[in-house]
Amino acid sequence: MSLPSLPRLAALSWLALVALPAVPALAQTPASAAAQAQPAAGPSVTVTTAKMAEIVQSVVVSGSMIARDEVLVAPEVDGLVIVELLAEEGDRVTAGQVLARLSRTTLEVQKAQNDAQIARAEAAIAQANAQIVEAQANLVQANNAFDRTKALRNSGNASLETFDQRDAAARSANARVNSSRQALAITTADLALAKAQGRDIEVKLARTEIKAPAAGVVSRRSAKLGAMATLAAAEPLFRIIADGAIELEAEVAEVELPSLKPGQRVAVTPAGSDKALEGEIRLIAPEVDKASRLGRLRVSLKGNPPVAIGSFARGVIETGRKTSITLPLSAITYTRGGATVQSVADGKVTTKKVTLGLAGDGRAEIASGLNEGESVVARAGTFVRDGDVITPIASN
Repeated sequence: MSLPSLPRLAALSWLALVALPAVPALAQTPASAAAQAQPAAGPSVTVTTAKMAEIVQSVVVSGSMIARDEVLVAPEVDGLVIVELLAEEGDRVTAGQVLARLSRTTLEVQKAQNDAQIARAEAAIAQANAQIVEAQANLVQANNAFDRTKALRNSGNASLETFDQRDAAARSANARVNSSRQALAITTADLALAKAQGRDIEVKLARTEIKAPAAGVVSRRSAKLGAMATLAAAEPLFRIIADGAIELEAEVAEVELPSLKPGQRVAVTPAGSDKALEGEIRLIAPEVDKASRLGRLRVSLKGNPPVAIGSFARGVIETGRKTSITLPLSAITYTRGGATVQSVADGKVTTKKVTLGLAGDGRAEIASGLNEGESVVARAGTFVRDGDVITPIASN
């Protein structure tokens, strides 16, 4: 057998070297096909779980502290000087307590003059009564003399002149009686007038003591020593917080008004305080401001705590409390058809319609449409849609 020639051997070797790499390539082809057959992993998306929790729904209001009832104390007598002040701002006073005193000098002089007028009128009445008695006696005497003259005249024993004189005397005596009675009526009226003036002076003297009409706390004092107390003054002498009762006058959005009613508890936190005060809604105004669309309400504070009038305060009103299935508000999408969530099961997103209940503290109650323990996209409405495949990552 003859050996191949050298050129043929070289050609065979080259063909073998070229053909060898093709064998491994054919061996890797099934593995590559298997890798391409596996589904690609979806994007990583944070999910949260629907869980049972207590949810508290509340309304936040804000406003200023005011006196529930403010009593204005003004002078009731005009033109007198303030000579004494007996109350200061912040003092707690009782009903009838003297707050200030006015000068009494002028009124005391008028009182002395009035007393003299009364005494004079009483003396004039006594004199008038005596004159009436005298006039009545003179009238009786004049009538008797006239009657005798009349009898003598009828018998022809008295002259006509005597008859006329006795008649005139009787008439004059009767007139003096009537005059004395009129004088008594005038002096009686003078006495009544003097006594009425005396009562007026006594009232004015009593009003020189400025008294508190009701118990409470003095919130402001504008009265000053030496100042003239006038009825036409723009500012009252004292302002009193009746019974020391202070409350919050707050504004609230009109959409929140239907959920509020008198008697609901309110946690009131005044400015600069870290402790909330207990209160409750006392009054809800029946009117909403047309420009701001805000309503007004009054919140009374329990125990009348010492709070500065005019200070800012914030109130939190609890409108509902319930233990139910809840989700973060960020997991809920609001559409025209209602609220929806993006449920995640086996890495696939499914949009579900849900019914919401209470909301508070960043969470909302899921009244229906979702079961406890279901996973949903933590931030709904981002970049995933119904039917997308994702890699869920549990939120912390």
